[in-house]
Amino acid sequence: MSLNKQEQLIRLNKKMLACSQCVLRPPRVDDASPRVEAGETCTQVVPGEGPAEAEIMFIGEGPGQKEDELGRPFVGAAGKFLDEMLENINLKREEVYIANVVKCRPPGNRDPLPEEVESCWPWLLEQIKIIDPKLIVTLGKHSLERFLPAQKISQIHGKALRREIPGVGKRILYALYHPAAALYNGAMRGVLISDFKKIPAVLEAAKKPKEFPVINSPGFETEVDKQERLF
Repeated sequence: MSLNKQEQLIRLNKKMLACSQCVLRPPRVDDASPRVEAGETCTQVVPGEGPAEAEIMFIGEGPGQKEDELGRPFVGAAGKFLDEMLENINLKREEVYIANVVKCRPPGNRDPLPEEVESCWPWLLEQIKIIDPKLIVTLGKHSLERFLPAQKISQIHGKALRREIPGVGKRILYALYHPAAALYNGAMRGVLISDFKKIPAVLEAAKKPKEFPVINSPGFETEVDKQERLF
C-alpha cells in the first residue's frame, strides 16, 4: 500500500529526528549523558513544517536558539518578519513549507560547515521530492549557495532561475535575502520586502513551465536564457 505525501513526510521526519550523522548532533554515549552543554548548540532536530501539498517551499540556513527550543523553523524574530511578509502577499504560514539546509542548530548560531550541509543534503532532497513544490525560495546566501553555487545573492536576489538539480530534476528557484539579515538593515529590509512581493507572479509563471519565466511585471527581471547557458 503506497503512502500519501503527508504520510511520507511523517515517516521522513521520524527518521530525521533520530539522525546523528554529523557533529551537530553526535550519538549519546548513554541515555543519561547530554549531547552538549545546555544552550550551546543542538538539543533536537528541526525537520521543517508545512503541508505536504505546498506549492512554495522556503529554505533557510539552519535553526537558531528559539527554533532549537521549540523544534520548529523560523519562530524567532526572523520568523515573525517572514510571517508578516507572507501576509502581505495574502499567504498564511500554514500554506507554505518551511525548512532549512541544516536541520540542527550550529554552536552559537555560527554558519554551518560544508560537511554539516553535506550531511543534511539527502534529507532536504527527500523533502523536495515528496512535496514537489512549484517554486523553491532560497533565504540567504547559504541556502542559495547549496542550489546555485556559482551565484552571489547580491547579484541574483529577486530573480527566478531554473536549474537541473541531481536527484530532484529541474526546479525553479527564487533567491531572497535572509529575513534575519534584513531585520536590522533598513536598505536590505526594503529590498527583501520588494523582492518578496514578486513571489505570486513568479509562482504563476512556475505553474506554466513552458512559458517560464516570461514575466513583464514592473521591476521583475528574468535571465533564463543566460542562466540556462550557465547550467
